[in-house]
Amino acid sequence: MAPTPHPFDSARDYEVRLASKLVKDAYPAEANVHFVQIDRLDPPKKDMIKYLEAEKHGLPLPAIPRVFYAYYWTNTLEFNKALVNVTVGHVITRTKLPKGVCGPLLPDDMMEWEEYCTNHPVVQAEIAKLKLPAGYTVRNDPWIYATDDPNERRPLVQFFMYVLAGNGHTESNHYSLPLKFSPVFECFSKKFIRMDYLPGGFDETTTPTGPWQQVPCVEYHPDLNGESIPREVKPLLITQPDGPSFTVEGGKVKWQGWEFRVSSSSREGFAVYDVSFKGRQVFYRISLSEMTVPYGDPRAPYHRKQAFDLGDCGFGTNGNHLNLGCDCLGTIKYMDGYGIHANGEPYVIPNTICMHEQDNGILYKHVNYRTNNAVVARKREFVVQTIATVANYEYVINLKFVNDGSIDIETRATGILSTMPIDENVKVPWGTIVGPNVMAAYHQHILSFRIDPAVDGHKNTVVFDDTLKLPRSKLNPYGIGFVSDRKYVEKAGYVEQSPFTNRTYKIINENVINPISKTPVGYKIAMPARQMILADDDSFNVKRAKFATQQVWVTKYRDHELFAAGEFTNQSQNDTGLGEWANGTDDVRNEDIVVWATLGFTHIPRVEDFPVMPVETHNIHLVPFNFFDKNPALDIPQSNQAFNKSTLYTGGKEEPACCKTKI
Repeated sequence: MAPTPHPFDSARDYEVRLASKLVKDAYPAEANVHFVQIDRLDPPKKDMIKYLEAEKHGLPLPAIPRVFYAYYWTNTLEFNKALVNVTVGHVITRTKLPKGVCGPLLPDDMMEWEEYCTNHPVVQAEIAKLKLPAGYTVRNDPWIYATDDPNERRPLVQFFMYVLAGNGHTESNHYSLPLKFSPVFECFSKKFIRMDYLPGGFDETTTPTGPWQQVPCVEYHPDLNGESIPREVKPLLITQPDGPSFTVEGGKVKWQGWEFRVSSSSREGFAVYDVSFKGRQVFYRISLSEMTVPYGDPRAPYHRKQAFDLGDCGFGTNGNHLNLGCDCLGTIKYMDGYGIHANGEPYVIPNTICMHEQDNGILYKHVNYRTNNAVVARKREFVVQTIATVANYEYVINLKFVNDGSIDIETRATGILSTMPIDENVKVPWGTIVGPNVMAAYHQHILSFRIDPAVDGHKNTVVFDDTLKLPRSKLNPYGIGFVSDRKYVEKAGYVEQSPFTNRTYKIINENVINPISKTPVGYKIAMPARQMILADDDSFNVKRAKFATQQVWVTKYRDHELFAAGEFTNQSQNDTGLGEWANGTDDVRNEDIVVWATLGFTHIPRVEDFPVMPVETHNIHLVPFNFFDKNPALDIPQSNQAFNKSTLYTGGKEEPACCKTKI
């Protein structure tokens, strides 16, 4: 018999099978239950606080059942949600959701629809008009339909079509050869709805499909990209001859004073729980909550290009199979994720989370100029990483635990730009021409990270500090003084950005006073001011993603309020997350709260981003602020040559010893 999982442990395959079986058994066979997502539900926080306290002190553990949610369709195109207690084998609830509510799309379904679309007679007739050269074929990308009609209730999918070059290579870059027709189908029934035609000029004018004008394909794969002489790159080996400094037991990680749990998630990729440093709790839960990608091309049908990559698809469901020597270097610990088939049968996504430690330069250094003696310690990080491929784009999500008590939340975007056709000698102000007859539209990536703090306890407060000039006075006669001005977030809502007052956000515990600073202990949320969503306030883009309008939000904790734009984003018309929870009435000072940090970056594509994009990196730092009584990294061994074993570059010649000047 399998051991009982920890309440925070990832879903087990046998739990998924039981949940799906119990749901299917609750319907007649002709209902044709079609699952799209099944995963573990977070336990009630009040129960988990008691559990974690008992665990910490070695006391008997309270029983906490494992509860799973299941999203599924029935053959009448009804979308449903069930909650299942897999500990006792019981369906708690089954709910038929209102017409127009759509769940995430299953990767299996997307692949099936992709093939169905290409082979559909209407699409084949359109392809025939292209009169493609021998060997050339057509490929498509299924796209989330988004919203532009408040009366549309059908679950729809839009397909963007491309030419696949006739080189016989499966990895040829079809995104370099976009076409001007775009079929729309109803999901599941596969009913053809209509054919949209795409503009290729400056305005929304479209033209009928005609013979395709052959242009060179801009290729990225090494077999095809024309770079026949690769650069000389010698091995740079990351080795740990004495083994790593971390231990992983199940989902529990211990490293350099840090302790926390990692759990895979179909929607979020992963979440970390019960985070403590040097025996002091700092965060209850951290995860990527949602990401929306609105595009700035105003012409139909591009106005509907607004993906919610977590709610519409799922980061875990689309997680990469990570490989040694490629995605993570050094001594690696992997965790598997899993997906499901439509019948509820789970399958493993191997190595979808990687964990390792890495060097990141100097952590601190000081040289006493009188003696020329130095103290220096190196910054080391423990990285929890997942990478999701959502059609054309890759997103790398890193949570980096640093040996000074800080956490770095890092997002890296790479992959291939989503492209549109553009006619010869046409330029548009909302996109960049990146290849022959191919344009990449301006767009935004707006990510919401959900930070559930527990800074020395679960009663926390968010404050924001502005740095202001001190008025001239008897105290400040020369006009050079400046001070910090603090304001408290009292009610659920958001905090405006104010970069020119150096506004900083902090999570503090007003009940615990630092004995040195005489101020409440806290953690700072360090993030640069960023442009938020650019669409009009009354646009569907904003109505569906209120979280994208502000950088920092604070809400009162409630169980199962996990996703910034709400539980169901596919073809949503309103934000049922922060748009409702940041209500301006809930008390959030000295309460159990949640902080939502919005990381936004506006992507103006450049030619160098094509045919595959070098990573663009953005960070949020969670930094102890008057939390400790001194630098918490003073116990790190000093950096020296005996430990680090660096070698001196000589270039084949005798060189003077390191650190001596030739001047």
